[in-house]
Amino acid sequence: MIALLMRDLKLAFRAGGGFGLGLAFFLIVVVLVPFGVGPQTALLSRIAAGILWVGALLACLLSLDRLFALDWEDGSLDLLATSPLPLEAVAVSKALAHWLTTGLPLVVASPVFGLLLGLPEAGYIFVVLSLLIGTPALSFIGAFGAALTVGIKRGGLLLSLLVLPLYVPTLIFGAEVARRGSEGLAVQTPLLLLAGITFGSMALLPFASALVLRVNLR
Repeated sequence: MIALLMRDLKLAFRAGGGFGLGLAFFLIVVVLVPFGVGPQTALLSRIAAGILWVGALLACLLSLDRLFALDWEDGSLDLLATSPLPLEAVAVSKALAHWLTTGLPLVVASPVFGLLLGLPEAGYIFVVLSLLIGTPALSFIGAFGAALTVGIKRGGLLLSLLVLPLYVPTLIFGAEVARRGSEGLAVQTPLLLLAGITFGSMALLPFASALVLRVNLR
């Protein structure tokens, strides 16, 4: 499985859909929002946590359509399905590769982008913590959506329509953790709910993704 993960990481970088693209999109969102909202420091500071979460969520969408599409196109997915490695492990590998190339860089860069938005000093650690806990859920949910749409022409748009509603709970609780932390309020409840979504996604969705892949490969 480690060899498959390393292969997926190399493919993600070669396809141009990982580290750089997600960060560039995240930066564009952070830069453009102040132009739309206006030069109101107090307002930007109040909504900075939500903007960072929305930007991270949208950045995670960019490379989802490539998770299984490249293997589908060159026939590697059929070989993986008949290999000793179960498809559940393949789905986990794809989701982890997506998180390492997209989600983790966004977590690392979020304090810098928070500075651009005037994020309150108390909110930095909670923005990083919420993204660190919540972005794996985005990758595993995205892997499930990518498995549903694999082999469909122009499946990228359909993938976004399928995945975005599933992202909403993660967005709500992740942004709530960051907002409450910025305002000095208790974060235990939304943090536990966010962690529950992530661990639930990691535990259940690889099996759902593998089931869908088996159906699509018939």
